[in-house]
Amino acid sequence: MSSHPELSALILAGGEARRMGGQDKGLIELAGRPLIAWVLKRIAPQVDEVVISANRHRDIYAGLGHPVIADGHPDYRGPMAGIAAAGARAAGEWLLVVPCDTPFLPADLAQRLLDHARQTGCRLVRAADPGQTHYTSFLFHRDLLPDLAAHVANGRLKLQAWQAEHAAETLTFADAGAFLNLNTPDELAEAEQRLRKAP
Repeated sequence: MSSHPELSALILAGGEARRMGGQDKGLIELAGRPLIAWVLKRIAPQVDEVVISANRHRDIYAGLGHPVIADGHPDYRGPMAGIAAAGARAAGEWLLVVPCDTPFLPADLAQRLLDHARQTGCRLVRAADPGQTHYTSFLFHRDLLPDLAAHVANGRLKLQAWQAEHAAETLTFADAGAFLNLNTPDELAEAEQRLRKAP
């Protein structure tokens, strides 16, 4: 990694995972490996550094070889708090945010989002598939971090609303399955099935 990396990834692993019985979602196993390991396999080769946002089991996450940052709030404040804390630790000029429960992310996610940001002059680009926008999979310039942190400090915690304030662009990826988000046991089973079918 260069001393002044261009692109950092922030992996959000601080959620409550209520639909998974409150388990630490990043550590739930898919085909014998924790979900976050699948995300790291996809994302780490695309960026200069990775920072993990996690409030529980930080020692286990630290064993994956990347900095682990808690959001510092005693109450659950959602992804924006995690992004603010992990972003402050990250060194990259651009910050790629992804959740810990999306094991099939595109291999060109970072590059395509970054190319789009440069071509349009946009400071925030979200990923989408043909069916929906994925608000927790996005790239933004670190110049927006102070504004995001101010929103968190003021209790304004709706990520989609914050993105809308910054003229966010949306870039569509053809493969909807790339953004499969594992929120329930049924979705975990669907992912297992996808892996079994993979060549």
